[in-house]
Amino acid sequence: MANHKSALKRNRQSLVRRDRNRINRTKVKTVIKRIEAAIEVEDSVEKAQEALLAAVPIIERASTKGAFHKRTASRKVSRLTKKVNNFAKSKESAA
Repeated sequence: MANHKSALKRNRQSLVRRDRNRINRTKVKTVIKRIEAAIEVEDSVEKAQEALLAAVPIIERASTKGAFHKRTASRKVSRLTKKVNNFAKSKESAA
């Protein structure tokens, strides 16, 4: 356990940040799962695109809050967009 006043404060701050980061990372995982579920069900392209539009700001917000690095968030958005676009193309060519 920390003994100095500053070390005690740092410990409190790190606990608060850890909780905040955990919440943001969980939100990101949830929106990613929603997109993948919409693709998996193969229900409609619109649902997948709506899920993507809802997910992008959440992922970006998590990166600005420090839960993810900027490039990690960008990579996640890019891969999800690619998945949704490929899904749309496959549904379009099948129709």
